[in-house]
Amino acid sequence: MRIHYLQHVPFEGPASIVEWARQKGHRLTGTHLYNGEAVPATNQFDWLIIMGGPMNIYEEENYSWLKSEKQFIKAAIDSSKVVLGICLGAQLITDILGGKVTKNPEGEIGWLPVTFNAEAFQSPLFKDFPETPYVFQWHNDTFSTLGAGTTCIASSQACEHQAFIYKERVIGFQFHLESTEAGIFSLIDHCAAEMTGGVYMQTAEQIRSGMVFLKTANGLMNDFLDRLESYDLGRE
Repeated sequence: MRIHYLQHVPFEGPASIVEWARQKGHRLTGTHLYNGEAVPATNQFDWLIIMGGPMNIYEEENYSWLKSEKQFIKAAIDSSKVVLGICLGAQLITDILGGKVTKNPEGEIGWLPVTFNAEAFQSPLFKDFPETPYVFQWHNDTFSTLGAGTTCIASSQACEHQAFIYKERVIGFQFHLESTEAGIFSLIDHCAAEMTGGVYMQTAEQIRSGMVFLKTANGLMNDFLDRLESYDLGRE
């Protein structure tokens, strides 16, 4: 299988997904948009994974590639590709599907619980998932209104929409299951200004203490990707 990812900044790459793809024998390629790299044709990949980033989806004046990136993601969705968006990636998908991305009432940074709902457990992608796992969060914006045909599958105390499914092949996570310890430390180094001490914002020390949740989070990502792979193969 051919997996392609879109990366927005040097310090937010595919993280644990790299090892999952390697173990599965899948081909993993990427476009580093911040370096001005060109995206491939949609017939050159089977899955598209859109990573996070500190920019907002509406900052097209500051990040000229955002407009063409949205067009590329739309083409992938219209071509019935499997598309996974993580944090900013999920927000971009929401915008493409006609939803709205706005400031969340509270920012979320650190290891915080999310709760999967009944709709999640009806999907083969999330059946038997833990109901309320601790996941890594780093966001101020969120998909406040979902697009038509999109189902919310998770929420948190601070954020109503934490994850969604569209047609069982387009999935968005506001949170990060793919993060590695090095990646989290890099986020702290590069985005410390966003750690403003909100109700749902942990300190760097609290985040470091929360690394006990990392192995479980990565395991959930691997489990999800395994299920997504089985579903994708089953619809061919």
